Amino acid sequence: MPVTGADSHDARDILQLGMDADDVRRQRHGTRTTFVRVADIVAESGAAPIWPPAAGEIRITGMPSSRAAAVERVRQVAPAANGVPLSGFSLADLEQLAAREAIALRALLEELRAAGLELVAEAPFDRLEDPRRSIEEVNIAGLSLARLTIHRRPDDAITVYRAVAELQRSVAVVRAFAPLPRTLDPAAPTTGYDDVRHVALARIIVHNVPSIQVDWSRYGPKLAQVALTVGADDVDAVSPEGETTEGRRRAPLEEIRRNIRAAGQEPVERNGRFDAAIG
Repeated sequence: MPVTGADSHDARDILQLGMDADDVRRQRHGTRTTFVRVADIVAESGAAPIWPPAAGEIRITGMPSSRAAAVERVRQVAPAANGVPLSGFSLADLEQLAAREAIALRALLEELRAAGLELVAEAPFDRLEDPRRSIEEVNIAGLSLARLTIHRRPDDAITVYRAVAELQRSVAVVRAFAPLPRTLDPAAPTTGYDDVRHVALARIIVHNVPSIQVDWSRYGPKLAQVALTVGADDVDAVSPEGETTEGRRRAPLEEIRRNIRAAGQEPVERNGRFDAAIG
């Protein structure tokens, strides 16, 4: 679908916008919706890394204090991953870290890969000094990018989403784009209406990125369910914990499957490499 297809839509036409986005989604994915259970591991911690065995991605979170600390944390976590994809860090944070320590970004990325990192956890498009160059460095270093994100809600979303689509035309390695902001402004909170509109616009405009993603832990099951009806096809950051004190029915795995089915989709669990689970 041409990028200019979004021009005829505005906030007054949310139903039509959502239907158009759902059409784009179904053309690419049918009714299939993927989700990944993620175990978060703090970057700066001396504690031994422990996570539930159900995790399909192990993610090192937070800003490391130094290059040595980042590499050491990867070395601590990687041996215990036992084949589960290991992701870590924000590419924007790694840019800053490399600049602070006066080394090339690629050199830092290569060190992290040698220590056992497989994926850079996220690349916040609006925080990167040079998105194309930095993402190309990830690829050249032998790493993959788990997701392209937005740090703060843009004033002009359509212009930003067009820039994301143009970036993908250049790098062709972005597997998932999460258009909802990672940082929320308490002084200007978003509404569910705004969030749904942004998901739909992203699916229509960023048509060359395979998956539009919504974060389960950050935005919750209700918004995730609605997002799946207006263009999203992948759910990130589902808890890998097993049964809760409320019983199996309230366990995260059962809840995500139930919410995806309620949106009229077919749930498919994946890992951090986007490989579907077997069985």
